[in-house]
Amino acid sequence: MFPHEEQRTVKWFLIFFYIIMIGYDFFYYYFLPVHIKHVKGGFPSNFWYLNYIVLTLLIPVILYLSKKNKQSWIKYVFFISYLLTVFTVDIVSYSISGKEYNSGNMVEVFLVFSLPIFLSKRYFWLVSLGIIAKYIFTAIILDASYLAFVILIFVTLSILSFFLLVRFQGYVRAIKVSYDNQLEGIVKGVIATLELKDPYTRGHSERVASYGLLLAQELGKFSKEEQKSFYYACLLHDIGKVHIPDHILMKPERLTNEEFEIIKLHPGVGAEAVKDVEGIQDSICVIRSHHERWDGKGYPDQLMGEEIPLLARITSIADAFDAMTSSRSYRAAMPVEVAFKRIIEGKGSQFDPKLVEEFQKVFPAWVKFHENYQWTKQWEASKEV
Repeated sequence: MFPHEEQRTVKWFLIFFYIIMIGYDFFYYYFLPVHIKHVKGGFPSNFWYLNYIVLTLLIPVILYLSKKNKQSWIKYVFFISYLLTVFTVDIVSYSISGKEYNSGNMVEVFLVFSLPIFLSKRYFWLVSLGIIAKYIFTAIILDASYLAFVILIFVTLSILSFFLLVRFQGYVRAIKVSYDNQLEGIVKGVIATLELKDPYTRGHSERVASYGLLLAQELGKFSKEEQKSFYYACLLHDIGKVHIPDHILMKPERLTNEEFEIIKLHPGVGAEAVKDVEGIQDSICVIRSHHERWDGKGYPDQLMGEEIPLLARITSIADAFDAMTSSRSYRAAMPVEVAFKRIIEGKGSQFDPKLVEEFQKVFPAWVKFHENYQWTKQWEASKEV
């Protein structure tokens, strides 16, 4: 599930949760006794208010997690807090009062039936087994054997919810595969168009994306969705070059200062061009900032050090390595060993020092990719154009 979709789902889930819980408690403990049974209403004990205190205190926690883009954590924190609080309040309240246990809330039915919308089997097992375990322990502690019927109901509801979850996951998976295939086709089509302008860079974007993805995976900090977004953004990292006149882009001699200033426009132009493309919005920094330098002497924003987004720092190393190890109209490709040495020499000046250390670890995989790449086919195709 994409972060913004997760955020929207969690928001509506919480709204309905609070409405159902408060509404049910008001009806069951106040409206029903007073207006239907004509007896005194009220919660089983004052401990009951702890439920609402905890649920109120959870609101700033939820807002904090949302601000930190930890939407996926919210449902876990919320449910675990709710379950432990309600279980504790139930046990304490009925142990003190000595009354027969008759608690429970319609919100727990809502919890089980809402499970499929999160498309997570891990969350499904937490909620379904958590609620069932709550009633099992309550039945044992309070000697309420009739709760076996309630447990059976929740087992049945959980099974139905599981079938819906599997069905939803199948639909989402099919849509996602179709969407990914279309997005990848569009991205590669755009790159092919760009390479018609500059045939000597044919395959450059594909190689940079592959190098960059290997380095990103080595860091172990990115989810599969983040890696996919990064890969597509890498493929498009030079898309702004469509704005560069051909006589500058393909000039075999050294560029003049004026021409280089025009070249320096392409990261900003590219980022602006694709800023609204779904699937790469979280990695737009790759396009805008891949020519920034660790020492602040890059372009277009002269960012320095960790001001440069991590994904852009990764792309910078991949871009430089491929530029050095591929042929151009004005020079032959450098050996990978020479390119390796120059990347190391750029540590702390052009490149992030820590990333250079990670580059050294992943370098053998880059060499393997470089050796297996179809250079002959690529070079012949570029000459035909």
